[in-house]
Amino acid sequence: MSKFFYIFALLFVAIGCVDDDQYIISNSASLRFNRDTLSLDTILAGFPTQTDTFKVYNPNNKSIRLTRAWLERGASSPFRVNIDGEMLANGVGIDFEIAKKDSMFVFFFLNTPEINKDTPELVQDRLFFQTEGGKVQNVVLRAYAQGVYRLKGLTISSDTTFTANRPYQIFDSLVVEQGATLKLLAGARLYFHPGASLIVRGKLQSEGSAQQNVVLRGDRLGNMLSGIPYDRIPNQWGGVYFAAESYENSLMYTDIHSGQYGIRCDSSDVSQTKLTMNGCIVHNVARDGLSLKSNKAIVINSQLTNAGGDCVSIKGGDVQFIHCTIAQFYPLVGGDGVALRFSNYDGSYSLPLTTLKVFNTIVTGRNKDDVQGVEQEKESNIAFNYLFRNCLLNTEKVADEHFLNCFWNEDNPKDFSNSKNFIPVFNYDKLIFTFQLDSLSQAVGHADIGISNNYPTDRMGCSRLQDNAPDIGCYERQ
Repeated sequence: MSKFFYIFALLFVAIGCVDDDQYIISNSASLRFNRDTLSLDTILAGFPTQTDTFKVYNPNNKSIRLTRAWLERGASSPFRVNIDGEMLANGVGIDFEIAKKDSMFVFFFLNTPEINKDTPELVQDRLFFQTEGGKVQNVVLRAYAQGVYRLKGLTISSDTTFTANRPYQIFDSLVVEQGATLKLLAGARLYFHPGASLIVRGKLQSEGSAQQNVVLRGDRLGNMLSGIPYDRIPNQWGGVYFAAESYENSLMYTDIHSGQYGIRCDSSDVSQTKLTMNGCIVHNVARDGLSLKSNKAIVINSQLTNAGGDCVSIKGGDVQFIHCTIAQFYPLVGGDGVALRFSNYDGSYSLPLTTLKVFNTIVTGRNKDDVQGVEQEKESNIAFNYLFRNCLLNTEKVADEHFLNCFWNEDNPKDFSNSKNFIPVFNYDKLIFTFQLDSLSQAVGHADIGISNNYPTDRMGCSRLQDNAPDIGCYERQ
């Protein structure tokens, strides 16, 4: 029995020696990182980021032991790090192994304290790795932390101005009461928490410029998937709602995107202007982009694109679109809307469409028909008046008094219609869409110059009139 135990012990020692031989302990043995510097996008101070990751590779022909990993700033570091499933307690961890030609994951996130500054502040640390052979290497962790005005359950009951100094992070919706005006100066940024909306019972005046848009978006930064930011995903926040009692709202160069809906206007007195939009974007929303129900509204130089519902939905009212791009290329499952839908009723309610004028405007998409007007059948005396003039339309070609000097996608080969009106080519994988005109689009040079003279610059502030042949849509081809 003792002889057997002696032989077993020798085997155990031999095996142990073989295992030790599988580890490299040379001081020259290096690790390799898929990124030497881990740079997060600008983050909101006082708000934890999503978790990011990188890999540590062992390119050697033997396994390697890491005796220690640590953050330079130790326990005071705002970064939190998990290595191979183990959190670094007080910024330090010990005893890690990576098999030959293998790798391990490192996960990290950043949670900075509140910063009372308008300009972003650099936050940085270094994560060190020490091998059993004594070699020390590091990667840099860095981000810029942006101070924010954090608003929770705010109701605005007197005239208020939001500036461009720093973003406003909005929880529990932002309500503008009747009699009050909220003014948004050029460059103002409103970041809405999931489910939060801007509810306007008073008045909204957004005063962006071509150089400094006002931006309304969700507050989730970083990427949902590799290379796809949350900011390109719809349903990140609620949207903008104008109540029945709200009038004389003005949106200048305002970018509204990635909400549950874009803009909803409740029914109101059509003799008073509900909404004026100039140079705006409403893009990438889960429901309707712009919903007008018995309203007086004018929309100029604006991009209304990619909605899970309709990009524009009009039910009655007095509405004008001039030099707009309305395009339906919603990329996600569930999007069944068209670019433009208009009617003179809502369910069983009659809503006279006293005027719908669509001039120098692109209305297109990937549907068979992206211009759908439906008249109430039961009461023929309800107004249903519409006129398209010098427009590029993705619908069945019509020859009647409602369409003057219009252009039709079906007149162009498929290679030059629908999405092919625009460059660069849409990147559906990364959810990147731009609506600048291709030189072969029928929109180029075919706008009514008499109308364009009143709107001499496009959404980007570029001249429409330099070649005396302005383009249809909100963007002049450059």
